[in-house]
Amino acid sequence: MSSIFLLLTFFKMKKITKILSTLSFIFISIASSYGQTGKIAGTVLDGEYGNDPLPNASILVKGTSQGTSADFDGNFSLDLEAGTYTLTFSFVGYATKEINDVVIKPNDVTEIEVTLNASKNALDEIVITTTVKRNTESAVLSLQKKSVTLLDGLSAQSIKKSGASNAASAIKSVPGVSVQGGKYVYVRGLGDRYTKSILNGVDIPGLDPDRNTIQMDIFPTNIIDNVIVIKSAAAEYPADFTGGVVDIITKDLPTKAEYSVSVGAGYNANMHLNDNYLSYSGSKSDFLGYDGGKRDLPINRYQPIPGDFENSTLLTSLTGAFDRELAAKRENSGINYDFGFTAGNQFDIGDNKLGYLAAVSYKNTTTFYEDRIDGNFTKDENNTNNNELLATRFTSGDEGINSIVLNGLAGLTYKTETSKFKANILHIQNGESSAGFFNQSLAQAGGNAGLELVQKDALLYTERSITNMLFSGKHQINSDGFDFEWKFAPTFAKVLDKDHRITPLEQTQDGNFVISPSTSSFPIRIWRTLQEESWVGKVDFSNKYDLFEKPAKVKFGGAYTFKYRDFSTDQFLFTSTNLIVEDGNADNLLAPQNLWTVDNQNGTFLNFGQKFQPANAYEGEQNIGALYISNEFNVSEALKAVVGLRGEMYKLYYTGQNQSGSEIFDSENILDEFDLFPSANLIYALNDKTNLRASYSRTTARPSFKEASNIQIFDPITNRTFIGNGFGNDFYDAVRPSYINNFDLRYEFFREKGQMIALSGFYKNFKDPIESVFFASSPDQLTVANLGNAKVLGFELEFRQNFGFLMEDLTNLKFTTNISFIDSRLEMADAEFERRVLAARDGQTIDRERELQGQSPFLINFGFDYSNSDLGLQTGLFYNVQGKALEVVGTGIVPDVYTQPFHSLNFTLNKSFGEDKKSNIDLKVTNLLGDERESDYESFGTSNRTFSLRNPGREISLGYTYKF
Repeated sequence: MSSIFLLLTFFKMKKITKILSTLSFIFISIASSYGQTGKIAGTVLDGEYGNDPLPNASILVKGTSQGTSADFDGNFSLDLEAGTYTLTFSFVGYATKEINDVVIKPNDVTEIEVTLNASKNALDEIVITTTVKRNTESAVLSLQKKSVTLLDGLSAQSIKKSGASNAASAIKSVPGVSVQGGKYVYVRGLGDRYTKSILNGVDIPGLDPDRNTIQMDIFPTNIIDNVIVIKSAAAEYPADFTGGVVDIITKDLPTKAEYSVSVGAGYNANMHLNDNYLSYSGSKSDFLGYDGGKRDLPINRYQPIPGDFENSTLLTSLTGAFDRELAAKRENSGINYDFGFTAGNQFDIGDNKLGYLAAVSYKNTTTFYEDRIDGNFTKDENNTNNNELLATRFTSGDEGINSIVLNGLAGLTYKTETSKFKANILHIQNGESSAGFFNQSLAQAGGNAGLELVQKDALLYTERSITNMLFSGKHQINSDGFDFEWKFAPTFAKVLDKDHRITPLEQTQDGNFVISPSTSSFPIRIWRTLQEESWVGKVDFSNKYDLFEKPAKVKFGGAYTFKYRDFSTDQFLFTSTNLIVEDGNADNLLAPQNLWTVDNQNGTFLNFGQKFQPANAYEGEQNIGALYISNEFNVSEALKAVVGLRGEMYKLYYTGQNQSGSEIFDSENILDEFDLFPSANLIYALNDKTNLRASYSRTTARPSFKEASNIQIFDPITNRTFIGNGFGNDFYDAVRPSYINNFDLRYEFFREKGQMIALSGFYKNFKDPIESVFFASSPDQLTVANLGNAKVLGFELEFRQNFGFLMEDLTNLKFTTNISFIDSRLEMADAEFERRVLAARDGQTIDRERELQGQSPFLINFGFDYSNSDLGLQTGLFYNVQGKALEVVGTGIVPDVYTQPFHSLNFTLNKSFGEDKKSNIDLKVTNLLGDERESDYESFGTSNRTFSLRNPGREISLGYTYKF
C-alpha cells in the first residue's frame, strides 16, 4: 500500500514534473552534443608523501606517440578513440608503472588512480596486467592508509551504498561516529562541542550557531565527494576539537559532463495522512523556507504601551495589530517529498581548464509527534526516606512540524599549469513551522499534591539561513614541491524566531479556562533575532625536501577568524479584564469582539510593561588568530613522523547587561587566552598492508557566545530556561575554556578489495570540561559550568570483510562493523559533591566520580551490503546504536538526566537500469525497529521518569534519479 501511495504521489506533483521535464530536455540536448571519442582521466599520487598529488608525472599510451602529463594537482585527462590500451606512468626517481587493458568507451570517461613509489633504480618497472578503475571507496581507504594523522573516511560510493540522502544519515557508518537528533555529529561519543565540522577545510557556522558542528542533514549527498573524520590533531587544524574534525568535501572539477535530476517521497504511518496533525495559517512563502512578512513584529519595540488606559484608543489599535490566530488547528498531514538537480562540466580554455558545479535541492518534511512528553522532576527535599521523584511540571500533547530546507550550491574552478582557483557559494534556507496543543500539570510548592492543570496552545516559527562563500587558490611555486594555498570564507547566518505564540490557560475546578499569570504566565508573543557574520582567512605553505636522504615535507601557515553576533529578544504579554476565555479556545482571546475598547472598557489588551529585554540582548565579538608549523619526515624506511606546534590567540568581547541592569558591559573582554597546542603523529609500516600508529595532541573546547553571556532564553513549550554563565552566579563560577590532552594508538591491516581490520585505543585527560547542568533546586533552569576534571579511556574496532572466502559468488556481499567502548570518569568539585551528599536518599552512597556529561559508553555500527555493478544493484541492512549518556548534570535534589539508547535499523536498495544505467531508483526503510527517542531522570531506589520522549515512527521512502 505504501509503495502504491508513493507512486500515486508522484503523479500528483504536476508542477514539479513540468519543471523536471523542461530540465531533462535541456540536459539531454547538452548531453547529445558530447563528443564520440572516449576519455581516460585520473590522478597520479606520490606514495612517498602520504599519497599527495604527484605533479608533472608522465602518462604515455604504449605503442603510440600519444600522451600527456599530470598537472600540479596530479590530475590528467587524455582523449582517445574507443578501444583497449596500455598506459605507462613515470616520474624521475620513481618506479615506472604500466597498466594494461584500459578500456575506453565512446562518450564515456574511464577513471583511474595510480600511486608511484620511489625506486633505488629509476629504471625498475612494475607491470600491472589488469585495469585499475578509480574506486572512490578504495581511494578513501588509500588516503586512510597513507595519512600521517589518524582518520576515517566516507566516500561517495559508500554513501550511495547506504542509501543516505544526506550527510547525517550516511556518516553514522564511520567508526566512532554517532548522530544526535538526526543532525549533529558526535565523534567517539563526545558531545558536539568536542567535534568540529568544516566545509572544504574551512570553519562554517551552522543553522544553530551555538553548536560547534553544523547540522549535517542539510547537505544532500549528491554534492559530496567524500567526508573525512580526522581523529588525531595536527598543527594545521583548528585547536577547538577533541573527538574529531569532520571535513565535508564537496565535488570539485568534474572529469566529464555530469547532469542529474532527482525526485523522492517518504511515508511514515505515524505522521503522514493523519487527521490529527496540528498546524496554523502561515505565510504564502513558507513553502520556500522563509516568512514573507506575515509574522513580522507588528509594532515598534520602543512604542510605549499605555498603562493608564481608561481613555486611550491607542491601546486598542496596538492590541489589534497582532495576528489573531492563537489556537492550533487539526488537519490532514502531507508526506515528505524532495527534488533536486545537479550540473557540472569542464572546458578547455587554451591550455587551461574551467569547470563548474551547480546543485539545487529542496526537501519538505512533515513530522507529527503524538503524545510528546516533557517532564520536570525533583527529589523530595523534606524526606530523604522518600525515593520517589516528584513532578514539578509534566507536559504531554501533540505537535506538528513542517520543515523546509532549500539548498543551492554553485562553484567555479579555473586551473592553469601551476595554479588552481576556486569560488563556491552555498546558501541554505530553512523554515520550520510548528503547532502544538499540550496539557500540563503543575505541582504546588514543589510537591505532587494539589496539581494544577493547564492547557497550552503553541504556534512557533523559526527561519534560519546561511550564506557561505569560499574563495581559494592553490599554487605551485616551483617544480621541487613548494606549494602555496589560501582560503577566504565569509559566512552570514541568521536565526529568526518569528511570532512565537504561547497561550496557556488554567483549568479551574468548575471547568472554566482562565488566564492565570501566577500559575502558568500570561499569554505571550516572542520575537528573537540572531544575526552572525564570520570572516575566515587561511594561508598554508608546504615544501618538499630531503632530510637524512629521505623524503620530508615542512608545512607552515596561519589563520584568522572574526565572528560577530547580534542577539535580541522582544516579548509582549496579553491579559483581559475578563480572565475567563470562552470554551478554552485560544482564538477567542483576540477575536475582534473580545478586544478592549474605550467604549466597552472590557476585553483583551496588550499588557503594560517592558517589551524589549535589554538583559536578553547582547553583542558578541570573537577573534581567533593562529600560527602553526609542522614537519613530516621519515625516521627510517618504515617509520614516518609528523610533529607540529600551533599557537592560538583567543579573545571574546561582550556587550550587554545583567538581569537587574546594575551592571553594564560595553565590549567587555571576558576571555583572553593565548595557548600553544603541540601535536605528534607517528606511523610505522610493519609491511605494505599494515600500519601501527601513535599520536599525541593538546586541544581545547571553548564556550559559545550564548554560554558566555548573561541572557535567559525561554522554551515556551517546556517552560525550561537556559541561562548564560559568562560572569558566574551564586552556584557556579563563570564558565571558562576546557583543555584536553589526547593520546591515540591504532593498528590497521588493509587487505584486498576494500577489506580491512583496525584496532584503536585512546585516552583523553580533560581539565575543566564544560557541562550542561541544572541550577540547584530548579528543574526548569539550565546553564553550563566547569564542574571538575575528567578522564576518558576508549577502544575501537573496525572490520570489513566480504564473503568471497565462502564462495566466489559471494565476493560482492560484505559485512562491515565498527564498535567503540568508552569509559569516562569525572571527579566532582567540592560544591557538586556536597550538594549530592546533602540530597542523598537513605541507604545511598555518593561516589566522588561520575560520567562525563555527553559521553556515550559505547557505539555500535554494523551492516551487510551487497553490490553488483553488472546488475546495477546495491542493497544493505544497517544497524546503529549508542549507549546511555549523561545529558544534563543533576544538582542532588534535581536528578541526572540520561539519553537512552536509540536502536536504529535501516534497509536500503539502490537499482540502476536503462541505457547505460542512467536511471536509478532508491528504496529506503528507516527505523525498522520502531524505537523511540527518550531521555529520563534517573535516581537512586526508584524507576526512571521521563525528561523528554518522541516517537519518530517508521518511514519508507522512494526516490528516482536520472543522470545525463
